[in-house]
Amino acid sequence: MSTDSPTPAVPARALLACGVVAGPLFVLMIAGQVLTRDGFDARRHPLSMLSLGEHGWIQTATFVVCGLLVLASVAGLRRVLEPGTLGRTWGTWLLAGYGASLIWAGIFPTDPAYGYPPGTPDSALQVSWHGLLHSFAPVGMGLALSVACLVFARRFAREGRRGWAAYSVVAPATYLVLGFAAFPTQDFRLMLAGGAVIWTWAAALCLTTMTRRPALAERGQESRTR
Repeated sequence: MSTDSPTPAVPARALLACGVVAGPLFVLMIAGQVLTRDGFDARRHPLSMLSLGEHGWIQTATFVVCGLLVLASVAGLRRVLEPGTLGRTWGTWLLAGYGASLIWAGIFPTDPAYGYPPGTPDSALQVSWHGLLHSFAPVGMGLALSVACLVFARRFAREGRRGWAAYSVVAPATYLVLGFAAFPTQDFRLMLAGGAVIWTWAAALCLTTMTRRPALAERGQESRTR
């Protein structure tokens, strides 16, 4: 009787491809809604408010779907990256925290405020229980993804990939600088721009893993058939 394990339903490369899609999809979905949503002002309204109103389900679905795509990519990275190497444990767990935060943001919506959705008083309202829970999502997402960047920056530096190491430091720095600048300037577009930089970093990480380590991606699948 054969003792071989069944071949996994989803190859490692397909899981990594989910991560390649997640970041750009998230950015494009937000950009499309910002340009078409009546009453939404990207300067005054945080992107989470897109989950409110008649068409709020679109952003809710975007949060959840992109979060699931990120979690799938984490499974792909853990198959491909060698056990015991820098980034495989903490780096992937932090990326999982990023994906889970996206899903969390979709499950617990923020509260109406500042005139959005249309008809809402032009001031901050009392925070609801789900609005309070939602507030943990951007903090968790930002911290997890920023630290993940730095973990992988060390990995790239050890591999001699200076460009990627620099990118992995610049991305979280840009995200944090623009994010903090959004409050004194009262312009949430800065926060959105910083987010786009770091969200696409995670997608690029999956892409470079696929293109530079195709043999490892195949090995990640084959090792589970032995």
